[in-house]
Formats: sequence, C-alpha cells, structure tokens
Amino acid sequence: MRFQNLLKHIPFRIFMPVVMTVLLFILTIFQLILPMMQERLMDGKREVIRELVVSAWSSLEGYARQERQGLLSREAAQQQAKTHIRGLRYGPNFKDYFWINDMHPRMVMHPYRPDLEGADISTFADPAGKRLFIACVEIVRAKGAGYVDYQWQWMDDPTRIVPKISYVMGFEPWGWILGSGIYVEDVHAQISAITRKLTLVCSWILFAIILLSVLIIAHGAKVTHEKKQAEERALLKQEQLFQAAKMVSLGTLVSGVAHEINNPITSVMLNAPNLSRMWESILPILDRYYAQNGDFPVGGSVYSRIRDRIPPMLTSITDDARRVRDIVKDLKDFARDNPSESMEDVDVNEVVHKAVGLTANLINKSTRHFKLDCQVELPPVYGNAQRIEQVTINLVVNACQALPDAERSVTVGTGFEADQNYVFIEVCDEGVGIPTEALMQITDPFFTTRREQGGTGLGLAITDRIVRDHGGTLTFDSAPGKGTRVRAIFPLKKELHQPNRQVD
Repeated sequence: MRFQNLLKHIPFRIFMPVVMTVLLFILTIFQLILPMMQERLMDGKREVIRELVVSAWSSLEGYARQERQGLLSREAAQQQAKTHIRGLRYGPNFKDYFWINDMHPRMVMHPYRPDLEGADISTFADPAGKRLFIACVEIVRAKGAGYVDYQWQWMDDPTRIVPKISYVMGFEPWGWILGSGIYVEDVHAQISAITRKLTLVCSWILFAIILLSVLIIAHGAKVTHEKKQAEERALLKQEQLFQAAKMVSLGTLVSGVAHEINNPITSVMLNAPNLSRMWESILPILDRYYAQNGDFPVGGSVYSRIRDRIPPMLTSITDDARRVRDIVKDLKDFARDNPSESMEDVDVNEVVHKAVGLTANLINKSTRHFKLDCQVELPPVYGNAQRIEQVTINLVVNACQALPDAERSVTVGTGFEADQNYVFIEVCDEGVGIPTEALMQITDPFFTTRREQGGTGLGLAITDRIVRDHGGTLTFDSAPGKGTRVRAIFPLKKELHQPNRQVD
C-alpha cells in the first residue's frame, strides 16, 4: 500500500525523463554505436584484403621480373607464381586463399575449385545469377582493381553458400586477375560476440542508472508530497536527472577508454623510436646484401620496395599515437566535472579548436569541404570554457547532420564585433535548412525536425540555455534547401541577463 501511494505521488515530469534517459541510452548503444562498429569492421576487413592482394600481386611482379631478366621462361615463371599463390593462406584457420583467372575469363588457379582450372568461366554465375568473373574482368578493365560482391562456397565446404566480398587486381604483364575475399558472416560473428559483451556491460550500467533514477524519483516524490511547489521541484529534479545520467554514461565511458588506451599508446610511443634506431642500424647490412645478391623478399614484398617506406611508416606510427593521446586528453577534459558557476576568462579560439578536434571524425565523414576561420587576437570572454565548448560541439554536430552529402560544406568561425562589444562563434552549413514554421520552436526542449533519424530535441535546447546563462543570444538564419547559419553571441561583460532568443 505504501508503495502504491508513493507511485501516486511520483510526478510525471520526473518519471518521463528517467524512461527517456534509459531508452536513449539503449538506442545509442544498439542503434548507433553497434552499426558504426559493424561498418568500421567491414571497412577494416576490406582494407586488409586489399593490402593482402597488393602484397600477393608484388610476388607476381617478382616472377615477371625474373622472366624479363631471362632467368625464367614465361611458362616456368607462371608455373612458379601459381604454385606460390596456391600455397598462400591466411585467416583464423588458414583457409582464406587467393585465386587467379585471366581476362577471357578462364580460371588459371583456384585452391578449392580445381575442377574450374583451365575452364571458360565467362558464364559461371553464383546462386543469385550474378556472373561474378565477368564482373571481375569489367572492374579490372575499368579501374585496374576493385571490390566485387557475390555469393560463394564457405571456404572448402561446397555445400554452404554465403555472401562474400572480394578484391580483384589486374596483372597486366600476363593478362591475369588476382583476387581474394572475405566472408560477410565473419564480420557478423564478431559483431554478435561484441553485442553479447556489450549487452552485459550495458545491463550493469542501466542497473546503476535505474537505481540512481529511482532514488531521485523517490526523493522528488517526497518533496512534491510535502510541499506545495510541486511543479518547480519536479522541474529541478528533471534537470538533475538528465545531467546525472549524462555524466554517469560519459564519465564511465571516458575514464574506461582513457585508461585502456593510454597504456598501449604509451608503449607504442616508446617502442616506435627504438624500432627506428634498430632499422637505421641494420640498414647498411641489408644494403650491402642487396648490392651483392640483388633484390630479396621481405614480408610478402621485396626489399627494394620497402626500403624507403619503413622510416615514414615508423614516423607515422609515432605521430598517430601522439594524436590518439591528445584526443584522449581532450575527451577527459570535456568529461571533467566543471560546474557552470566556475567562471573565468576564456579564449574562445582555443575552445573552438578543441571542439573541432573532438568532432574531427564526424566532420571528415560528413563533408569534404570543411573550413575553420577564427579571427586572431579575440578579447577573452568571461564564462565557463567547458560549457562554451559544449555549445560549439552541439552546433558542429547539428551542421554535419544537416548535410545531404559530403560535397556540401561546413564552416566554423569566430569574430569580434567592436561596436556592439561581443564575441561570437558562428557555424554555417550548406545543408537542408530549417523550415520557417520550425524556427521559432527550434530551441524548445524535445522539439526536433529529425525525430525519424533518432533526434531527441535536447541539443539546441541545452545550447540555448548555456548561451543565455552567459548573458548571450543564439541566432538562426536559415531557409529550406539553402543551409543554416547559427551564431552564438557572448557579450564582453560579467553582468548576466536573460534576453529573449532572436531569430533572423
């Protein structure tokens, strides 16, 4: 009975944000993060088979070179090349392989389908009717190399037909096409394993969030029941709940990722210079051997091809590791608890550069035309650097999400209006624009024009509130199909006021 009475007094405005927070957390993990991971895994697999085919192609080049030098006849060179490629294996069970066909096409070599070798495969089709070897020839003729999607037997099991993606590359001296592929089910299996682990972790995180939410709701219900100002108390609990859930999720993620990444990155940064020094030490010995004995194979390639590539690769490893370390540091700074009451002089340009760095991956995926235009020697703004950084991130994310394709541009800039005594941050995009009827509601909580794409309507509401807390205004200039310009204005004075939002 006491529990039922408690439920009767739970304010709807507190209960709904709890449910929304849990649902948003679940949707973010399973509708955003996991699909992104699957896409990246697939991209990684594609890149791996491309590198493997390029490496195997270099061995063909080695045999062709011996033919040109008169060391081998063409028949002997081709036979040795086929034997070499036939024996190449990779993958968890060393059952992934390479095959060769020519431009007719005829099958030159296939480890698991010797019945096709020497046969005309121009009419060979997968169960879906796709003439896959004709597709390989067309890609090589058009581009020299590329990917082909089709259905094929699972490794050495001809009874099991599954989707496969292969990378094919033409070898012009002999009129051959060299190819290798990945099975889509491999990626699905990895995602399934990750999903199971992530589900377990998310269950514990959700349990903590729900427990915290129940405590807050109970406290809010008690305050609502005992005091007459229930509506004001419920609104306060709603904001506290949203911030608590956000910081629990973000803090858990950032602290865990930072700890797990910093250790291997530190190891990489320490070992890469050692590898560089060792390479410089053994380079004279390898050069002497090369001068005396000619070229020789190294790691699927030949010495002459990798000699000048190793130092830049080691330098790139060090630079990329340092970049990862800096990104982790910026994430930790962004997630650090820094209440709005912590006000100080803020360098707006520094904040904008850091925000752009944190969103660099999204920017690179969304547009090929990004521009950062910051006015030099801006006067400092009295405010909270973390909150201003959050404003910039929200505006950049919205601009990227508004682009229909990567050929549209995004511009982020800063400036100082001396006659009106304010500093501004401006984000312009060539996106789909905002309908006129929606402009007046654009900063209302839970109002969004992207609900079908998973929008929550909280980003601009939070952004507008932060700007108003700094005594500034958030202005919009937009038209459907012509893009949007958003300007966050921060006055150069400490006295804060609450002006109305302006819409251009």
